[in-house]
Amino acid sequence: MNTLRELRVGHRAIVASIETGTIVGQRLLALGIVPGTRLSVTKVAPLGDPIAIEFNGCHVSLRRDEAEGVFIKEETGSAL
Repeated sequence: MNTLRELRVGHRAIVASIETGTIVGQRLLALGIVPGTRLSVTKVAPLGDPIAIEFNGCHVSLRRDEAEGVFIKEETGSAL
């Protein structure tokens, strides 16, 4: 299974599971990033950190280590 960190700009995915530390996991849940959420990567900083994502009309930036704990299932034909 891929992680959010591996998702390319313009591609969409569905969150399969979140396996991070307690504090980071709680922050993601509070933001609304839960299993079943559809999201897309909108930008990646030049050095790869942070990653900007969009979901449910919201735009959020995540650090690479946070995105590494979000397991996704990429949607086929998901390029925007």
